[in-house]
Amino acid sequence: MTTMEPSAGPNMRVYISVWLGMLLIVAIEAALAYAHVSGGVLVTALLVLAFLEAAIALRYFMHLKYEVPMLFWTLIPGLLLAFFMMNQFWADSSRLNALRFPVP
Repeated sequence: MTTMEPSAGPNMRVYISVWLGMLLIVAIEAALAYAHVSGGVLVTALLVLAFLEAAIALRYFMHLKYEVPMLFWTLIPGLLLAFFMMNQFWADSSRLNALRFPVP
């Protein structure tokens, strides 16, 4: 069986450039918040930028970019399953809350 060795980690230049990129994303979010943009466009743009910022943080600050790809393919399906199960149980718990007997 062959083993895959992770590549060398990032240096300080990579961390600083990623940090500056995330600051740029925050500046864009702040500019969008102060701009006179309609609500739907604002929410969509902010969600896309937040997703991009979270993906960058996961890849670089949590070192997922430098991990073996098999780690990614074992974590993501489990996370999606957890989100799916939470969605199923939340709907059921809301229904059960309406069926409870009133407290005298």
